[in-house]
Amino acid sequence: MQLAFPAKAAARPHLPFGEWGLRAAAITYLIVLIAIPVIVINIEGLRGGLDLFWTDITRPAALSALWLSIWTAGVMAVVNTIMGTLTAYVLVFYKFPGKRLLDSVIDLPFAIPTLVTGVMLVLLYGPQTLIGGFLDQQLGIRVLFAPPGIILALLFLGYPFVIRAVQPVLAGLDANQQEAAFTLGASSWVTFRRVVLPAIFPAMITGGLLGFARALGEFGSIVIVSGNIPMRSQTAAVYIFGQVEGGNMAAASSVSVILLLVSLVVTLGVDFIYRRKSYA
Repeated sequence: MQLAFPAKAAARPHLPFGEWGLRAAAITYLIVLIAIPVIVINIEGLRGGLDLFWTDITRPAALSALWLSIWTAGVMAVVNTIMGTLTAYVLVFYKFPGKRLLDSVIDLPFAIPTLVTGVMLVLLYGPQTLIGGFLDQQLGIRVLFAPPGIILALLFLGYPFVIRAVQPVLAGLDANQQEAAFTLGASSWVTFRRVVLPAIFPAMITGGLLGFARALGEFGSIVIVSGNIPMRSQTAAVYIFGQVEGGNMAAASSVSVILLLVSLVVTLGVDFIYRRKSYA
């Protein structure tokens, strides 16, 4: 009779500075780079009291900038969630020439400076260009120095988020479930809606929320394509920059606190989705 012994758990690697040293290094780095700056900006924004804070964030220019940032980021998140999911589906389930090149190009917005994005859009949609002139003169659609230019810049920068969130989930789906649905007579659309979509929906929402949070703080491309026109095309990030240049750090900090709060809510939403998915 043979006795079965439980497998020995893998031992943790022993680092020279020890377990507590590793924890201290990681926590210290996190506190110095993230926690302290966030605390400082909140202290500065509330230094003058709630009355001054409320005055700073309810100025017409500040409210307009905050609202422009939120709704343009929201439009970008919705469009990129749909198109990013479609792109991920094509990359996973279809074969075509240039697929690997396309898959590599998708990450380009992560690599290039955002100022370059703004310059590209100016060269493509500026009033002196063929496309920009046609849209402005023939259709009455002004792209640059207006919200459409801001949305285009955000769409370019936020495009990879949903794709990279959905793509691995699609690649890991069990093909047997889709084949079973086809066997039972389900169409391609019904199979996608009843089998594929529920599996990738958390990843879609996660990618969209991450893109939304990224868009709220975008500055480099926006400062070029928006024209920085108060009450019309000035986003919150550009408004904050203008207040800093004008020496009004209190107003800049107050609007920054609002952006931090919105980003925190979005980040907690993403974390909730991840935890719920892991529990499921």
